[in-house]
Amino acid sequence: MTDRKVRVLVAKPGLDGHDRGAKVIARALRDAGFEVIYTGLHQTPEMIVNAAIQEDVDFVGMSILSGAHNHLFPRVVELLREKGAGDKIVFGGGIIPQEDVTALKEAGIVEIFTPGTTMQGIVDFVKEKMAERGN
Repeated sequence: MTDRKVRVLVAKPGLDGHDRGAKVIARALRDAGFEVIYTGLHQTPEMIVNAAIQEDVDFVGMSILSGAHNHLFPRVVELLREKGAGDKIVFGGGIIPQEDVTALKEAGIVEIFTPGTTMQGIVDFVKEKMAERGN
């Protein structure tokens, strides 16, 4: 066990060009003491997974507003597993209809944050998951 900071990758998959929310979340996580890597806009699932592995992150958080979450989020989980990095905790947020949440969780996305979620709620989620792992 090392004393390194918890590392969180924040990504914007797909063609969604609105990243204000992702940047706000990245800053809130950073201010809470986590090390945050922000990938920028227009990331493919392959790019997100490669960055997660290269940066040795504990979490992959994705933000999407375009409606492609049912394809892009599960693809990231699938690729992480294929590359032996299935232990990373994947969460997502954005404009995601409630009726899609169950299927996304069944696909391996641990949590979905929808509009109205507080920054503290996301920070608490990361802390809780790390505590469950014994970190």
